[in-house]
Amino acid sequence: MQAVAAAPAAPLPARGAWLERTEAIMGTRVYVELWSGDRVKGHAAIDAVMAEMRRIDELMSHYKPESQLSQINARANREPVQVDRELFDLIKLSTHYSQITAGAFDITYASVGYLYDYRRHVHPTEAQIREALPAVNWRSMLLDEQHHTVRFEHPGMRIDLGGIGKGYAVDRGVEILKARGIRHAVVTAGGDSRILGDHLGRPWLVAIRHPDDPHKVVTRIPLSDIAMSTSGDYERYFDEKGVRYHHIIDPRTGHSASKVRSATILAPTATQTDGMSKTAFVLGPEKTLEIINRMPEYDAVFVCPDGRVLYSNGLRPPAPRPAGAPPATPTALSPRETP
Repeated sequence: MQAVAAAPAAPLPARGAWLERTEAIMGTRVYVELWSGDRVKGHAAIDAVMAEMRRIDELMSHYKPESQLSQINARANREPVQVDRELFDLIKLSTHYSQITAGAFDITYASVGYLYDYRRHVHPTEAQIREALPAVNWRSMLLDEQHHTVRFEHPGMRIDLGGIGKGYAVDRGVEILKARGIRHAVVTAGGDSRILGDHLGRPWLVAIRHPDDPHKVVTRIPLSDIAMSTSGDYERYFDEKGVRYHHIIDPRTGHSASKVRSATILAPTATQTDGMSKTAFVLGPEKTLEIINRMPEYDAVFVCPDGRVLYSNGLRPPAPRPAGAPPATPTALSPRETP
């Protein structure tokens, strides 16, 4: 979610307050904002969300050698590796998205993806990509439901949950807030967000930024009780000799995918939106819209390399306009939302 603001709100209750906090977890910015009638309980709820984010990071981070995900990558090419049910279920869920996207979403992309270093501006050679690509194949992960084990059929295979793990963590954060009686909140991890309820009687107003200018807005959408993920080629990248190397890798080629500049997906949960926001970069907006339009829970907005802004059938877009132009009035709305 690139920018969140409240639409003009109804008068605030006499007691209570909006509370917010930002922390660096999972290699990104984690942000929680909520309304609580009791400040102490509200801050405790935020504490609980941040603790859950850190727990998930300890479980699923490939940067942490002792994480269960790192143990899979270190050993699963030699033997089945048993993991917690939680991690096993998320890996299994990733194969569902691999199926419905014909492999455009594939957590084994890491077999090539780990060869890139965006901070140091390092990318693999063509020879290195050719050598690593045979290990990219989600069907070569052997998942044992009974024992919760993961085994790799290819010796060079690696997995990474960056395309679905942050969305899952956001959903867990929202569930914690619900259990503590919070009814109005937003939880964000990087480009993945989920809105709980509304902004005290009004929707949250969400802006989708222009890929080339964070101060320009492509469109604004009023949202309540929904998840949203935005992926862009402007997030983790470097340019070299006119080529942009960014973190969304096409698992079929090993190169940075470039069929859209940014992809925004709406759905009930952030786990759903996270993976699908990467798919458009690989399949292109038209093919991805074919998938999205077959799933009534989903909506999408894509900014194309040529400046077009494309919407799923579930959104009522303004007249076509170049990316970055001021939004039309009324702003694009989902049928599930009313102003």
